[in-house]
Amino acid sequence: MMPGSAPPAAGSGMFVPTHTAGTVLCCMCGVSMQPNPANMCARCLRARVDITEGVPRNAAVVYCPDCFSYLQPPRSWIKAGPESPELMQILLRRIKHPLARLRVSLSGAEFVFSEPHSKRLRLKLRLRREVLNGIVLEQTHPVEFVVHDRLCDSCARAQANPDQWVAVVQLRQHVPHRRTFLYLEQLLIKHGQAALAIRVASAPGGLDFFFGSRSHAARLVDFLGTVAPIQTNTAKQLVSHDTKSFIYNYKYTFSVEICPICREDLIALSPKASRDLGGLGPLVLCIKVTNAIALLDPLTLRVHHLEEKKYRVYNFKAALTSKQLVEYMVLDIEQESPEITVDGSRYQLAYAQVARMSDFGKNDTVFTVRTHLGHRLSPGDLALGYDLYGANMNDDDMDKALLRQNLPEVILVKKSYEKKPRTRRWKLKRLPVEEDLGNKAKGEEERREDEYKKFLLDLERDPELRFGINLYKNEDYRSEMASTIGDDVPTVPIEELIEDLSLGDDDEDEEEEGSAQAGMVE
Repeated sequence: MMPGSAPPAAGSGMFVPTHTAGTVLCCMCGVSMQPNPANMCARCLRARVDITEGVPRNAAVVYCPDCFSYLQPPRSWIKAGPESPELMQILLRRIKHPLARLRVSLSGAEFVFSEPHSKRLRLKLRLRREVLNGIVLEQTHPVEFVVHDRLCDSCARAQANPDQWVAVVQLRQHVPHRRTFLYLEQLLIKHGQAALAIRVASAPGGLDFFFGSRSHAARLVDFLGTVAPIQTNTAKQLVSHDTKSFIYNYKYTFSVEICPICREDLIALSPKASRDLGGLGPLVLCIKVTNAIALLDPLTLRVHHLEEKKYRVYNFKAALTSKQLVEYMVLDIEQESPEITVDGSRYQLAYAQVARMSDFGKNDTVFTVRTHLGHRLSPGDLALGYDLYGANMNDDDMDKALLRQNLPEVILVKKSYEKKPRTRRWKLKRLPVEEDLGNKAKGEEERREDEYKKFLLDLERDPELRFGINLYKNEDYRSEMASTIGDDVPTVPIEELIEDLSLGDDDEDEEEEGSAQAGMVE
């Protein structure tokens, strides 16, 4: 074939020689091998070139046994669980500079099992280095880290004096229940915002978070501003100072007040607020609380989001709260309009005939009301709503609304289900809150337990409410328990549950279990 000519087509009958790779003999042992610049086989190269020479085999790492954190020089402490990616990153940083100096690259790393009480952490590294004119060798290299226990600054200060805090966040909400704090507790656990707190104490109307650093408290305040409508005030008090070196020590206080409007609250807007919000209301339901308040007009399905700064202009209160919900029986229902989606939630206007459950056997009072729950309710269902017909309200805006307009006698809020005792397949984590037993009122413990049970019911029935929190599998749950639950009662799908790893919450249990799997870093 002439140079530059095209290769012969397949099936042309021309002979095409096959290309075979040439082999040479190793200059040291004489084994046949593929040629390379060193003319040595891989075994002879490893025997004469050690790419791990100079790489440390021993190192040390500092560990705080109180907060389960590791020291990241010079002064950072990072919380990491056994054989976690965070711990792998901390250990590899300890040997990063020797590897860079020797021009050795890291291709992989994995944990090697060691006894939890041995105070040793072992890694098996896969190192790669170029030797002898472009030949790349890869070799394993073990590294052992000695764990030295030492308290971090915050834990040392807390052990010396538990009240020696630097900053405190006083979280308050002036409402007759603690539903908001139960939900915020789950958000703080999921995002780890309260992990740096020295302690968490219960207070009248809220919680107190004590920190050893002002920046940690400020970070918690910033997080609260993204999940709830809050108003913040700050103050500081001089503790001590050095006039020669101009060093001043302060104690900082962050006063955080959450808006007193909660989910399912019924609000009567003033004429000015209703006019400014485009004729909304005057009776509206709070359907969602994030960094803004979502208000729904149940008679028109209009939704308005009210930010905290704008709320402070009107500063309205809840006319009726979830504690004043009344149970009704749905006698008949007639859909008025097709089902629509507003702000991610489904609604349907309908006319419903309802009667109070407390009136059965006493009178024949029936109410015909307009509701936004036409897609959920059917004849024979139970519903919770606000009884405007017989409620005793001390609200000026509500009185004005009753005089100006013909308001409904009942505002239905949500569907109700029959309460049956059962064991759930899921559970929640709780913050270690210190209770002041001396100042606790009589019956306070029972009231909080009842509020927590209602919060668990709300999580089961509202997928949007549990979207932002973590639900963990309950190891005590047995499948035969599910037979006690009705078919129409909503439950949490098992796909939404996660395993209870509890990294950092109960580290002693994790150490007893040991580590059977190795984490790989490529």
